[in-house]
Amino acid sequence: MTTIVSRNLNIMHGTLCFTGSRVAVRTLFDHLEAGYTIEQFLAEFPTVSREQVHGLLDFLRNDVERAVVAPMA
Repeated sequence: MTTIVSRNLNIMHGTLCFTGSRVAVRTLFDHLEAGYTIEQFLAEFPTVSREQVHGLLDFLRNDVERAVVAPMA
C-alpha cells in the first residue's frame, strides 16, 4: 500500500497523499464527488499514476467486501 499512498509529516502537514506526490487522497474523492472522471483527475494531477488510483480503489473495494462478509459480533 505504501507505493500507492503514504503519510509524511513534512509533506502537506501529514495529510495522506499519493506516494511521490503532494496530491491528497481526499482530492481524488472530492473530484469524483464533483463529477470528474478518473481520466480528468489524472490529467489535472499528472504526478498521480493510473495504477495508484486503481490500486487505491481496489484496496478500498476489497476492504468493504471483507467488512460486509465478516460475521457480525
